Amino acid sequence: MIGIFDSGVGGMTVARAVEQLLPQYRIAYFGDLARTPYGSKSPETIIAYSRQNTEFLLAQGAKIIIVACNTAASVASEILQQEFPVPIFEVITPAVRKAVAASSSGRIGVIGTRATIKSGVYEKKILAAQSAYTVYSQACPLLVPLVEEGWLDKRETKMILRRYLQPLRLKQVDTFVLGCTHYPLLKDLIQPRIGKRVAIIDSSEVVAESLAVFLENNPTVEQELERSGQSHYYVSDVTDAAVDIAKKVFGRPITLEKVTSDIFGSR
Repeated sequence: MIGIFDSGVGGMTVARAVEQLLPQYRIAYFGDLARTPYGSKSPETIIAYSRQNTEFLLAQGAKIIIVACNTAASVASEILQQEFPVPIFEVITPAVRKAVAASSSGRIGVIGTRATIKSGVYEKKILAAQSAYTVYSQACPLLVPLVEEGWLDKRETKMILRRYLQPLRLKQVDTFVLGCTHYPLLKDLIQPRIGKRVAIIDSSEVVAESLAVFLENNPTVEQELERSGQSHYYVSDVTDAAVDIAKKVFGRPITLEKVTSDIFGSR
């Protein structure tokens, strides 16, 4: 089973990408809706939540973990890789690799939560790969709550996006990284506001591609993955908006299974 966790519904875009590319494997997804957003939390809290989420998914039978939250990936992924004896993927490295390859001008834009942008992880990784490139970053703290509320096509969302994206558009970036897995749900609104010719890097797609390559090259791990039974979509809270967004992401109704708070101890 492939375990995937996110702070909320955004990681469902990763689960859907994995499902489409690797339909033979079962998925255990966990969306921490009760504690979202992670982007405004301290690093210590994000690390604690990420440990709990990983332990929960391993208890469900996961043999691989995907950290589908950019905030958790930027703060906690290296710690998780050191502490847990399973392959742990994160959404940042594959997106950086794709962005560096896609850019012809070397001007790359990145949007993310406050915690992701403050960490500087995208800039560090991009410049490590191409030191002559320039990275322009923008924190977009309002976007995750808007997505979690299902405000995917509201006038207010369009106005806020325009405000966030205009500075990056003026920088004439040719490649644009969606540094949060919630943001692909806004891709149709983002593209015309950042520029129709700008290449948008969707981390949900590239991490699925990265996983497929890994499994092809690691048959021992691949053989451990469950192929029978059903995929499960767990959440720490169920909201009407989350149910609606899950249906939109997967193109079908999804049963969200609420897990009790005592699984994670005190909040």
